[in-house]
Amino acid sequence: MRVHHLDCGPMVGGLVDHCLLIATDRRLILVDTGFGTQDVTDPARRLGPVRRVLGLRIDHDTTARAQVERLGYRAADVSDIVLTHLDLDHAGGLADFPDARVHVHGPELRAAQTPRWTERPRYRPAQWAHGPRWVVNEANGSDTWLGLNAIRELPGLGDDILVVPLYGHTRGHVGVAVNTPAGWLLHAGDAFLTRRDLDVPLRRLAMTAYGDPGPRAALARWHNTRALADLTGRDPRLTVFSSHDRAMFAALRARATGAGNRDM
Repeated sequence: MRVHHLDCGPMVGGLVDHCLLIATDRRLILVDTGFGTQDVTDPARRLGPVRRVLGLRIDHDTTARAQVERLGYRAADVSDIVLTHLDLDHAGGLADFPDARVHVHGPELRAAQTPRWTERPRYRPAQWAHGPRWVVNEANGSDTWLGLNAIRELPGLGDDILVVPLYGHTRGHVGVAVNTPAGWLLHAGDAFLTRRDLDVPLRRLAMTAYGDPGPRAALARWHNTRALADLTGRDPRLTVFSSHDRAMFAALRARATGAGNRDM
């Protein structure tokens, strides 16, 4: 297995849009897609007013498709996409990989298809108007991973990629865990912004405001950041990171590049 770290949508304040490209012997898998080529060519329709708030600096070269091709693959080689959630900065590139199976958590897909009024700015149906090949996963309440609830059976992906529900940022927000030869990676999506949000209790408290405005969601975010903070000190071979932390992105990309031809 080889893991590539991609920034698929630089944003205001130095934030990144951290996606993964996982190359196995049999499959090429994306974790999130960032912004896509159609977001670049038609941002008003695809992204709406939120694009100004995010301060986007996207172009064709930053899309996942362009980066996949620069690594020597074709867009058609991407067999699967695993989503942390369907926010516009995570799902914009779906249309660039129309033949890929898109693994999405059931509560998240249902939220995006029937959004509450507070959710409408974050979900952009134009980004999946092409009709993705949805593969829906649901929590069964019995699977666990390192003490957290998990969904282990993602069709066709084997035992090394699984979904970890981390509700709160959105109704169906999840993390994606990847078992590499160098240890586990947990892409925690938008469960937190930067690593300091896990390390500093007051910053963990501040993260309760990061996402769905409901009190139940805020409580879920508090529990998630506490659980993720506990995880980070448990196993030195486990790396927990978020979608928008530039420092973690740079460190992980440097580590992957330094590995040369060795698997991560």
